[in-house]
This record gives sequence, structure tokens and C-alpha cells, in this order.
Amino acid sequence: MVTRLSKQARREQLLDVALEIVRADGADGLTLPTLAEAAEVSRPIVYDHFGTRPGLLLALYRRLDERHRAAISRALEQTPPTAVEVAEAISVAYFACATDMPEFNAVSSALKGNPEMEAIQHEMHEGYTELMAGALTPYSGLDRAALRLHCVGALGAAEAIAGELNRGTTTAADAVAALTGVILGRIERTAG
Repeated sequence: MVTRLSKQARREQLLDVALEIVRADGADGLTLPTLAEAAEVSRPIVYDHFGTRPGLLLALYRRLDERHRAAISRALEQTPPTAVEVAEAISVAYFACATDMPEFNAVSSALKGNPEMEAIQHEMHEGYTELMAGALTPYSGLDRAALRLHCVGALGAAEAIAGELNRGTTTAADAVAALTGVILGRIERTAG
């Protein structure tokens, strides 16, 4: 007897399979028909969930973002309450996700030029900025606007350092140390 999945469970299953396809074949290998075939479902089921290939890629990108943000939140929950520990936890979690989820960059690249993708990236960047600023607020003498701007800069540095890490030009330990230093730079000068 075949068990029917709920719509949400089917969507999650399809996104799991889509992620496997991207890992194996890159984002270019992910289409609605290849997903239907790999998931062993009919094409109309896949089209009903995602509509278009960009719709599928956007859903996958959001899912990867949710995992990334959840990993950072979990790391912060388990971190001793000091500026250094918080900055290091953010750095470790950021680079763990950058190296453990190479699909993130592949999906992002496949969506370049998509106006909806730009809106999602802006939304995600705002979410990371708020997460980081909220975690650093107790250790900073900066007002909220200045702290937010500092976090925007730190995230820009994180993306650049992640690029170096993914190219193999630096180590994870050096990447963590560099980002931790960037995060703490202005925080430590204003705290107290």
C-alpha cells in the first residue's frame, strides 16, 4: 500500500531530492522534470509545488537560508555570554554553513538576475543583520543604527572570507579568527 504524503510533507521531500540533485550535478542539473523523475512523482506534482524552475530554486534557497540561520541561532543559545564568545560563535557557525552547504552558492548563482532573488537576498541579509545585532547588543556601546551598520560590514567581510575559504586559500581556523576580529573590532572599542 502506497502512503500519500501531505502537501507539506511532499514539498519537503521534493526539496530534499532537489538538494541531492544540486549536490550531485550542480544547479544546472536541477529542472522540474529531473526533480519529478528523481523523486519518482509525476511532473504535475512538481509543477504544482514550484510552478517554474526559478520557483524551485527560490524555495531551495529559502530552505538553505533557514538552515543557516537556525544553525547560528543554536550556536548562540549555547554560547557563554561574552563578546568574544558570541563573536566567535557567529563566525564558527557562519563558516560551518558556508562549507557544509556548497549548494547555497550554486543555487544563488543560478538565480543571478532574478528580481525576486534580489528581494529574497535583501530580506535574508536583513535577517542576519538583526540576528547578529541582537546577539551583540549587550556587549556594545554603539547605538542600534551604528551597531546594525557594523553588522552589515561584518557580513560583507564574512562573505568575502567564505569565498577565500571555499577556494582553499585559507583555513577554517584562520577564517574564524579573521571574522571574529572584524566583529569585535568596533564592539570592543565602544563597550564599557
